[in-house]
Amino acid sequence: MMTSKGLRLEAYTVQCPQEVLIVTLEIQGTPDQVAIFKGFSSSLMCPTAFDPEVPVIPEDAEIQAIDRLHSPYNPNTPRYIDRALSWNAFEPLLVQVGV
Repeated sequence: MMTSKGLRLEAYTVQCPQEVLIVTLEIQGTPDQVAIFKGFSSSLMCPTAFDPEVPVIPEDAEIQAIDRLHSPYNPNTPRYIDRALSWNAFEPLLVQVGV
């Protein structure tokens, strides 16, 4: 099983392509928000590396909340499935889809 939270979240969106995840987190004291869709992550607040091998959510990131939304994602009219889930609340969904 994958241990990286970021990789697990990306794998979840591959298994659930009808969902977009918006992850609110902190990386070394810097707030960030990351969108994850169909296995790809992109920061909404900070530059994202061009190399897809560079993790957008590093191991030391502190995940504060995970929002589940219907795709396609429109920031002007988001369609939430669930909001402000903690990592512990979201983890059973990862297990449910096998990631």
